[in-house]
Amino acid sequence: MKKYLLGLLVSVLLSLPSTHLVAQMQNGAAERLIHIETSMGNMVIKLYNETPGHRDNMLKLIEEGFYKEHLFHRVIKDFMIQGGDPHSVGAKKGQRLGTGGPGYDIPAEFHGELFHKKGALAAAREGDQMNPEQKSSGSQFYIVQGRVFTIEELNIMAKRGMITLSEKQIEAYTTIGGTPHLDGAYTVFGEVVEGMEILDAIGSTKTDSYDRPVKDVVYSISLIK
Repeated sequence: MKKYLLGLLVSVLLSLPSTHLVAQMQNGAAERLIHIETSMGNMVIKLYNETPGHRDNMLKLIEEGFYKEHLFHRVIKDFMIQGGDPHSVGAKKGQRLGTGGPGYDIPAEFHGELFHKKGALAAAREGDQMNPEQKSSGSQFYIVQGRVFTIEELNIMAKRGMITLSEKQIEAYTTIGGTPHLDGAYTVFGEVVEGMEILDAIGSTKTDSYDRPVKDVVYSISLIK
């Protein structure tokens, strides 16, 4: 059975949208917006046009009603919240989750300008040993909470060969934060544009020994036309 996690890198570190926002994002050739309604509040995410495979796959799954009454089944404070496992629908308390999907993977779409800043939407995947091509899960995703890094911390990571950062990345990681060690290893294909406080609330929820929230965090995803 496949287990879509964030690989061994995890061990390195530990309401509807406003009318103004919708109009702002949908003018011109703006990215598509999706609405994540959760039991703790709502978020709006824009999907990047630079990652069309991941964008179109998520849009297809949403249109098919795939993301209905799912759980954020894996939450690690100051790191990320993970969902997209269809086995989480109606899952019993204590049930281990993270192996489900639509039955296919998606080729990686790495872009240096799309990185793991706070609020980034990225695709979960199997680890490198089982998945050397770093293909993404067909449905499982995570949203980065992360933390703020100092310049000194980033320099140490760079010297160890863990990261290579642009000025834009450095500015983000030292202000709003993120998870820089995941850059170039997992496909980033969107970002939160509304509801960052909900991300923080979910990220701070109490979890069990398997990182599953003790109190279920239920969500559904719909398209914003």
